[in-house]
Amino acid sequence: MPELPEVETVRRGLEQKTLGREIVGGDVLLEGTIAYPISVAEFLAGLKGAAIARWHRRGKYLLAELFDPKNNTPGGWLGIHLRMTGQLLWLDEGEPLQKHTRARLFLQNNSTNNLKNNSSKGDRSQIQELRFVDIRTFGKLWWVPPEAEISSIITGLKKLGPEPFSPEFSVEYLAKQLHKRQRAIKTALLDQGLVAGLGNIYADEVLFVSGIRPTSICKELTPQQIEALHPAIIEVLQKAIDAGGTTFSNFINLLGINGNYGGVAWVYKRGGQPCRVCDTLIERIKLGGRSTHYCPSCQAID
Repeated sequence: MPELPEVETVRRGLEQKTLGREIVGGDVLLEGTIAYPISVAEFLAGLKGAAIARWHRRGKYLLAELFDPKNNTPGGWLGIHLRMTGQLLWLDEGEPLQKHTRARLFLQNNSTNNLKNNSSKGDRSQIQELRFVDIRTFGKLWWVPPEAEISSIITGLKKLGPEPFSPEFSVEYLAKQLHKRQRAIKTALLDQGLVAGLGNIYADEVLFVSGIRPTSICKELTPQQIEALHPAIIEVLQKAIDAGGTTFSNFINLLGINGNYGGVAWVYKRGGQPCRVCDTLIERIKLGGRSTHYCPSCQAID
């Protein structure tokens, strides 16, 4: 599943390509992809004529803030969750469909620099496409009307903890939350109510960087361990963002390019390979039903 670095990579690409563009139409190839409204026709009608003001990321959600370009009033929101295998691609309209294409949005280029060379209103050469491709079909799209509160429609937003780069995500917050939990630290880090956006890949990486074994019980962590864990979360996520995400989970960015983090991962998917620090073989176990990787030496139990 794409995690915070992958979703942030896509958000930045969308910011570069789509701001100010008007949605002039769309096509839904799998009705179940649309989470709200229930009617596909209503979903497309709500988006048509709206333009994109900016893209936000909340946890693993992508949220496009929309406006009505005719009178510059709010146009609601487009919400996207990639789930396990979702991908967003930015393409010229009419390019051959990928096998698992689920939805398409057609965006008019309203840039003055582009339109001055093509004065014909609605010239199709100015149309590009935001395409949603999803093998496993778990990904979802929402249109939130301007009069609605966004979390009343995309209800998963209410369950998210603080963003890891936000002031709310402090060492004190993390210590208070972890000392309430009688569970393995790896399992706790996957809880989106604890910290938004962290998933299986980067939880393994964070625990390696902080020197904590994934089976360690949250409430038994020492203040020193939590003080190491907090900056490790920020460091690992930032490094992955800088690398454009990872190739794991079939992730590609908006232009179809793989991320680079996978090649420098400390432990994730490196079971049986030597640790990059001490040469001890990386172990792989199942924890809470998820594959978990760690170094028995660098992450020794105190």
